Parts: sequence; C-alpha cells; structure tokens
Amino acid sequence: MEARAVAKYVRMSSSKLKPVADLVRGKDLAEALTILQFTPGKGSELVEKVVQSAAANAENNHDMNPDALYVAEINANQGPTMKRWRPGAQGRAGMILKRTSHINVVLKERENFKAEVKPQTENAKADEAKAEAKAEESKAEKSETKAEGAAKKPAAKKSDAKAEDKKPAAKKSEAKAEKKPAAKKTEAKKADEKKPATEKSDAKAEKKADKEEVR
Repeated sequence: MEARAVAKYVRMSSSKLKPVADLVRGKDLAEALTILQFTPGKGSELVEKVVQSAAANAENNHDMNPDALYVAEINANQGPTMKRWRPGAQGRAGMILKRTSHINVVLKERENFKAEVKPQTENAKADEAKAEAKAEESKAEKSETKAEGAAKKPAAKKSDAKAEDKKPAAKKSEAKAEKKPAAKKTEAKKADEKKPATEKSDAKAEKKADKEEVR
C-alpha cells in the first residue's frame, strides 16, 4: 500500500527542487522531515509541505503506521513556463521565463518493520507501583470522607429537631409570663369591689347615729 501527495504549478524551477528531492529519497519519514527542516532555501519548505501531506494521507486515509513509512518516490518535474516580456536596448524586447514545477511524493511501509518495544526498567516499575498506591490511598480517603459526611448529617437533623422541640416550651413560658399580669388585674378588681362595701357600712352607721340624735 502507498500514499501519494502532489503539488502542481509550484512557482519554482525544477532545477532548484531536484537537489532537495535527492536528499530525502529512500529515507524514513521522520529522518526526511528533519533533513528538510534544517536544509536552507525555499525549495526545502515546499518539498516538506508535500511530504507532510503524503504522511497525513497515509495515516488518516489508509490507516498506515507512520513509524514504518519511508519516502519511496519523490520527483520534481518541470511544469508549464509562463513567458513575460520587458523592453530592452534599441527597441528590442527581452523575454522573461517564469518556470513552474510539479512535486510528486510517494510513501510506503517497510515490509520488515518491527515496532521497538522498550523493556520496562526497575525505576519504571517502581513508579507504576507508587502511582497505583497513591490512587488506592486517594480512593480510601474519599470513601472515609463520604462516611463521615453521612454520619454528620443525621446528628445535624437531630439537633435541628431538638431546637424545634425547645421552641414550643419557650413559647409556653412566654404565655405564662403574659398570664401573670391578668392575675394581678383580677386581684385589683376584687379589691375595688370590696371597697364600696365598706363605704356602704360606714354610711349606714352615720344614718343610725343621726336618728338617735333626733330622738
């Protein structure tokens, strides 16, 4: 299986692009990209874009392993030339040739590619064990906090219920305090009622004394 990418009508002559293409032909994808990244000149930038496009096509469209890819084919062929004119000496006209190129890149997978599996060192194993222990500790702490929260909630409800029970008792005491002035009022009324009776007895005694004097 192979993946292709083409850039047509690139505004650069093929004679400037071919030396750059020769640098990466047959190289692994990662190595080719590093070579193009550190090669000076505009041609390396153009070729690098086409190689990256071919790598994206291989990975996304064909499900190819990017680590196993290499540059199987790369060409910078000549495209159409645009002709322009500018005035010269003695009424002549000088020709300007604006050359273009087509860049073709083909990527393939190496047949005998084996993915390198790095063996785990003792330090890596110890780090994994530490990470697992930390995860277990965090889970235990979370479970403890949840249990404590669940235990605190009923106690808070009981305290609220006690407070509500105390409120009616306080209201009853206030009602009793309000009733005391009423008792005082009844005592004052009784005293007022008794006073007129004593006054009536005094008046009768005076009348009797007047009658005796008249006799």
